[in-house]
Amino acid sequence: MFDAAPSPGQNRTPLPPAQSPADGVPSPRTPAGAREEQTRTDRPARQRDAFFDNAKYLAIVLVAIAHSWEPLKGDSRILEGVYTVVYSFHMPAFIIISGFFSRSFDMRPDRLKRLLTGVAVPYVLFETAYPLFKNLVVDGSHEQISLLDPWYLTWFLCALFVWRLTTPVWKLVRWPLPLAIGIAMLASVTPTIGDDLDLQRILQFLPYFVLGLCMKPEHFHLVRRRWVRVASVPVFAAALAVGWWAVPRMNTAWFYHRDAAQELGAPWWCGPVMVLAMMGCSLLLTACFFAWVPGRRTWFTALGAGTLYGYLLHGFLVKLADYRGWFDHPWLHHPLGEITVSVLFAAVVTLFCTAPVRRVFRFAMEPKLEWAFKQDAAQLARERSRGEQREKAGV
Repeated sequence: MFDAAPSPGQNRTPLPPAQSPADGVPSPRTPAGAREEQTRTDRPARQRDAFFDNAKYLAIVLVAIAHSWEPLKGDSRILEGVYTVVYSFHMPAFIIISGFFSRSFDMRPDRLKRLLTGVAVPYVLFETAYPLFKNLVVDGSHEQISLLDPWYLTWFLCALFVWRLTTPVWKLVRWPLPLAIGIAMLASVTPTIGDDLDLQRILQFLPYFVLGLCMKPEHFHLVRRRWVRVASVPVFAAALAVGWWAVPRMNTAWFYHRDAAQELGAPWWCGPVMVLAMMGCSLLLTACFFAWVPGRRTWFTALGAGTLYGYLLHGFLVKLADYRGWFDHPWLHHPLGEITVSVLFAAVVTLFCTAPVRRVFRFAMEPKLEWAFKQDAAQLARERSRGEQREKAGV
């Protein structure tokens, strides 16, 4: 989800290839003397696509806004209906993008290293930071640190780590998506799974990640067609109406995918049915969301590279406001107050995605940790080969 991913669109910059070329391997038509210069100047432009950066930024804004609605939605049926609609697609959209850009993942040392530094280390740091933050802000709090019980937002990092490690398996089996859906359905009727590593969420959200692995660039082009964009308007309108209707009739915990059917007080057979029903609704609204994501570069395109920062940092503001009782002000429980809170959190998460904030917190989100890893002999050989090519080109 959070790996830099650049977007399909009609007459837009082409999507990145399914498999990124290995370091040091030039394009077949690249002149030998220009290989190194092309590697330095052209690779970032080829690897980033505006559509995906735009989609990630817009999705993280929806995540932050939805989190700010949680303490307010109980007083407004309309707000809770909108909340359920947003919750039905914003995380599936993130997860599908994460799966799409995990297609080239294998057990190569450099990719495992990026997985550890970009996902595992932030998980450990923020799984530690959130409880400490609560203990600091809330008098008398003695929240314990547990790496096995993801706290608040860190569940996604844990899930992404597991999903990406299993990528080679999904690329190997013949019917990956039906298998992933079957696993999710079985998880929904297995309350004994427990809370360790939020395994319920990992398994129930698994089909979206596997779907992303199975997708190709042309699939995103399909939802960028004009007729899909037009059709998405009545679809979203209908979804909002259904969301409003379902507020007193449906438990919103189904949208979180963190409990089995029995834990929600429903018969066991409701689990598989709701997995399929929720997935159908989520994919439909995700397609509508993608249809309206700009395919061109916009003022917020560059912010799509910092969604990990926005995702993890905005949680401290949400929790601070909750701990301090800021959401209890009566004015905030009226339409104008709800709109103000939404705009505020959209602005804050945007700020957290900016380059200055990323530079400050890069030590936690994208640490190098070269000292912690053995030198890869193949990588060293590639670097020596590039050095020799530079010397020859200089001569």
